[in-house]
Amino acid sequence: MLRFLFDEPERALEGRHGETVRLMEQFISQLQGKVEAGKDVDHKLRTYEIWTRGLISSLNELEQSHYATIRFKQKIKSSSVSQMQSDEYLMYQRYVYFDKNAFIRVFALLDKIGILLNDLLAMKTERIKPHFSFFTVLRNMRDRGVHRTLTGGLDEVKGLTQEPMARLRKRRNAEIHYMNSEMLDDLVQSHKGYGLEVKLENIMAQSQDLAAGVAMVTDTLYLTFQYACGYIRKR
Repeated sequence: MLRFLFDEPERALEGRHGETVRLMEQFISQLQGKVEAGKDVDHKLRTYEIWTRGLISSLNELEQSHYATIRFKQKIKSSSVSQMQSDEYLMYQRYVYFDKNAFIRVFALLDKIGILLNDLLAMKTERIKPHFSFFTVLRNMRDRGVHRTLTGGLDEVKGLTQEPMARLRKRRNAEIHYMNSEMLDDLVQSHKGYGLEVKLENIMAQSQDLAAGVAMVTDTLYLTFQYACGYIRKR
């Protein structure tokens, strides 16, 4: 979708991304079969189909934003904004745009997974917390000791990416509730030495955190739909 910006062909459906999308498509196919067999009297299955199609789109949008971030990051060489010529500054602005677009999408996508899991598995997390997140649903599953295979896998993925996800969450919260996330480091540097040249934020570290977040979401979707395919087959 965005690779045209770099005169490149669209991404082939391969790797973990491809495996995850194919699982989601398999789930949709199973739902459609049950609907056609008259097993969707409450229209729940049609709802899950629409939600899953939305998740496929959201995953593709996240992947595209992440890729654009990588490509624009490669064009940034200066150590501060004040050193940049106009062309490089434009590349930096594009990097910032797609970077924040991507890390906001990471958490938006996780919340959508949480909504699907909560309803599909009848977790009723809204009784604990009306405005729940994916992590609240996962904690509810763990506390109740249900769907242990899925819970264990999701907990493992969460644990492996805990630190980068915490940093991404901090940046997301700053962007939404406080100030532009790329200016957080400027504020810290200003406290240390007002009037001194402000160095660019650590783009390499940010990129690594974002890559970890994208991988976490992709693996979470993979495990979710691997389990959902077996779960819906038995219903």
